Amino acid sequence: MSREMDILLSSIWPILKAGLLVTIPLSLIAFAIAVVIAVATALARISNYRVLRWIFGAYVWMFRGTPLLVQLFIVFFGLPKLGITLDAWTAAIITFSLNTGAYASESIRASILAIPKGQWEAAESLGMTYWQMMRRVIAPQTVRISLPPVANDFIDMVKGTSLVASITLADLFMVGQQITARTYEPLMIYSLCAVIYLIFISVLMVIQGRLEKYASKYI
Repeated sequence: MSREMDILLSSIWPILKAGLLVTIPLSLIAFAIAVVIAVATALARISNYRVLRWIFGAYVWMFRGTPLLVQLFIVFFGLPKLGITLDAWTAAIITFSLNTGAYASESIRASILAIPKGQWEAAESLGMTYWQMMRRVIAPQTVRISLPPVANDFIDMVKGTSLVASITLADLFMVGQQITARTYEPLMIYSLCAVIYLIFISVLMVIQGRLEKYASKYI
């Protein structure tokens, strides 16, 4: 067996393992929090309270207008200057949750605003409270409309987790970097990382497609 083949075969499991134990769990946890943030932000930005609209609008503006890597560095390397020291996992979850929440909130807000005003008025004429109207009429349609863009935000976040290597979190990409430093085979190892990312994303795209079909039929 050639040296290159031996390196390739011995590298598959460590990189894949890092993806399964770090990249995917980090993405799932951060996205779950991001969805909650996104819904709260979207509702705040369409509310009648100007202060809420301003505060959450500023949050979206800030996180959409600055690079994710810069945000990650501020949280992990910058906050200790203020006496707030976070481990790499916590810093990554906070940063990705806030970043993705800002983007997803725009998709959810646009989906809510896309629902015809007549449906809001019809719900009000039936005597529904605001929250009953949101739960029974607006939320189901919002889920169906916003699912594709929000799922795309999740896929983008999975790819973006490669940045956590810069704050010492041993994810899929960082393990690839470590192997490259030992073997001096950057093309082969980084290509292997790309293939594993592609496999993960392909699975997520299949799940996304099935969720969209389900939503179109039953929601």
